[in-house]
This record gives sequence, C-alpha cells and structure tokens, in this order.
Amino acid sequence: MKGLDFNILAFAIPLFVFFIGLEYYLSLRQQKKVHHFADSATNVGVGIAERLSDLYVSSLFYYVFDFIHQHFALFDIKENAWTFILLFLATDLVWYWYHRFAHEINLFWGVHVVHHQSEEFNYTVAARITVFQAIVRGAFWCVLPLIGFSAEMITVLLLIHGAYPFFTHTQLVGKLGWLEYIFVTPSHHRVHHASNEIYLDKNYGDVLIIWDKIFGTFVEETETPVYGLTKPLKSYSFLWQHFHFLMEIALSVKKTPGFLNKLGVVFGKPANFDPNVRGELEEIFLSQQPEVVVSRHMRIYVIAQLVTVSVLLFFLILLDHYWPSSIRIGGGVFILLTLINIGAILEKKTWVLYLEYARICGLILMFYAFTENAWLLVGLNVISVVLVFTSGFLRRQYVHWVYE
Repeated sequence: MKGLDFNILAFAIPLFVFFIGLEYYLSLRQQKKVHHFADSATNVGVGIAERLSDLYVSSLFYYVFDFIHQHFALFDIKENAWTFILLFLATDLVWYWYHRFAHEINLFWGVHVVHHQSEEFNYTVAARITVFQAIVRGAFWCVLPLIGFSAEMITVLLLIHGAYPFFTHTQLVGKLGWLEYIFVTPSHHRVHHASNEIYLDKNYGDVLIIWDKIFGTFVEETETPVYGLTKPLKSYSFLWQHFHFLMEIALSVKKTPGFLNKLGVVFGKPANFDPNVRGELEEIFLSQQPEVVVSRHMRIYVIAQLVTVSVLLFFLILLDHYWPSSIRIGGGVFILLTLINIGAILEKKTWVLYLEYARICGLILMFYAFTENAWLLVGLNVISVVLVFTSGFLRRQYVHWVYE
C-alpha cells in the first residue's frame, strides 16, 4: 500500500480499545466491579458515533478556524514554543467556560447531558461524547483564531489536549499527590461525574484544575461518588439518550406562555427545569419494562456488532481520502443503524429485525460501490425484503436466539 495517504486519527480507535481492555483487566485483578455490560456497550456505541461524525466535523472546523483567522484575527501570532504554551492555556480556559455553561444553561446541557448519563465511571464513559457537543464545543473554540492563532496550531493543540481527559475517567487511580494542585486528576473528575449533592456542578476543568480554584467551582473528593444523573435515565436507546433533554426543552417551551418566558426555558438553568416533563415524554415514547437481563447470546451478538462497526469505522477513517460517496454513506448508515440496533436489543425490543433489514440496505449500498452493478443492487434488496418481511420462521428464530 505504498504511497497511500493514511489518516492517522484512525489509530485512536485501537488505542482506546487497548486502554479500555487494560482497565477492565486491572479491575478484575483488583476485584473492583467498575464495568457493567449494557452500560459499557452503550458508552462505546456513543463513542463510535462521535468518531464517525469527526470525519466531517473536525475537517469542517479546520476550515472555519482558518477562515476566521484569515479574515478576522485581532493579532498575528507566530508559531513558537511560547505561543503554543499560550494557546494551551487559552484552549483550556475556553474549555472550562464551555463546560461550565454546558451545566448551567439548558440548551447546552441538552447536548452535554449524554456524557453524564452513564451510572458507571470508567474509560468507556470517556468515549461518551456526542456530535452535538463536538459542534458546540468547536463553536466556543472559534475565539482562538479570532485572537490570532492559526488553524494549524489550533488543530495540533486540540489533538493533544483532547487525549488527556480520556485518562481521568477511571476509578482505579487514587489521589496523585502534588499533581492534584495543578492538573485535573481522576479524583477531581470522579467528583464532576457524581450526582452527590455536594459534588453537583463542580470541577469543570479539562487538563488544569487551576481554573476551578480561581473561579470557585472546585471541590475535593471526600465521600464515595454516586455516578449518573440526579434522575437516572434508565434507557439504553441510542436515540432517546441523544434527544430526550432537547425534547424536554421543546415540550416545556410549548407549554410556557410568553416569548421571554420561553427564552427563560431555553437559556435557564437545568437545576430549575421542571423534572415532570421527562415523565410526560417517557409515557409517549418509552414503554415500561422490567430490568434487562443480558443473555449469553445477546452479549455475544452485541459484542460482535461493536467489533464489526469499530473495524469498519477504522478503515473508513484510515482511508477516508479514497472512499467513494457510496462507501461513506453506506458505511455511515450501517454504523448508525447498528448503534440504534444495539440499544433496541439491550431493551429487548421485538422490532429490531426491521432495523436489521435497514442495516442490510447499508451493506448493499457499500457492496454496490465495488461492483457498480445496478441489477445486483436491486436483486439483493428484493431478496432481503422477502427474507425479512415474509419469513415468520426467520423472525421467530432471530428473536429466540438473541433473547433466549
């Protein structure tokens, strides 16, 4: 494959998988239960979706940063060691304020809440970032090229800056001595993810903890954290996890009279948000169900799907300069539908077979890219329709095997 232009960002996937596996192995050695299958699988699924979206979001913001720098920069900041240090401090400070606003303003909480839904705390939670958060966060970072930092400097720094927080999402590392005074440590970030009353809306820092100490939002870890939202979500649905709070905002805005009052809902504080709104939406969109028991076959099938889409995503990113649009679209559709499918399986939905058909359509589109045979495309679709929608035996066997 000499001469190919690889996208090295693809190697973040096997690297993160390695550290997740290492943490799981060490947790077993230490006899600490920090992973729960359904929750961890859901976390990884959200992370895969975010990596997929980065194919488009990261490149888009590079051009946004470059446009702002070329046309609106207040200063012309040259690249050297000192300006990279200055950029690091500015980036971390902007992150602190984005993160704080994401907890204090309903609209921003609607895109950040997904990161806090998990009731466990481990490296899989670090991957739990949505495309919505990536877009809003990127918009905040637009102040950096406005100051005068080039798009190239910002991109390099963000890659380094973005890797550090992954390692603060763990329960296996205790307090780290003098480092606790300067950097965000696992202890600090455990506080941030906890729903204990004394820990709420604290420790927003990403790399440096000094901003929390300067702006009065620092709390030390003193009692055992309880992770997750103050009102647990209790759903593995990929779509519900991403959209529930935005839907809550929309419903609350609809019910609130007066334009200024509606704005107060959108830009108000999550702490003041009506907690009964979610219950109204859950009655409409979520069916009541007992606690999910993950069967052996379900576990095997979910792991197989996560491995499949991870490998597919790796090659989509690695060779993203070379794939035709049908491969990009087909692969992207297949990955997203698989993540939705995993959530439906974990909630034991019987309609997942129709999602399986939709996933097959994504694969057929990718297959067409290699053959460009329209008759084959039509033929495979017809066969899949017949198998999925007319074979009662196939549907029964599928549900019986997956759910035992």
